[in-house]
Amino acid sequence: MNNSSFDELIHAPIRLKICSFLSPTGSVEFPVIRDFLQVSDSVLSKHLKHLENAGYVKQRKGSANGRKRSWVYLTTPGRKAFNNHIKELQKLIEDSKGT
Repeated sequence: MNNSSFDELIHAPIRLKICSFLSPTGSVEFPVIRDFLQVSDSVLSKHLKHLENAGYVKQRKGSANGRKRSWVYLTTPGRKAFNNHIKELQKLIEDSKGT
């Protein structure tokens, strides 16, 4: 597992689900991600902070109808890291089939 494509930061289950959910989208509103993952605001915020500190996601803040809103999206490095991580997982699966 020393391959640089395997990303332990992304591999944590909730962060892996976040990246997977964001991957096919441009950006997703915070509550949509929270509801999809069925976690609290604080749990989602904590995991987003880890991904944000690594430069994998960014949050765009704004307001609509007088309410503060936040949208989350994968950055280019985040998308690349996620795709590489998925390729490495697929490789591990294929390698395990050969044993």
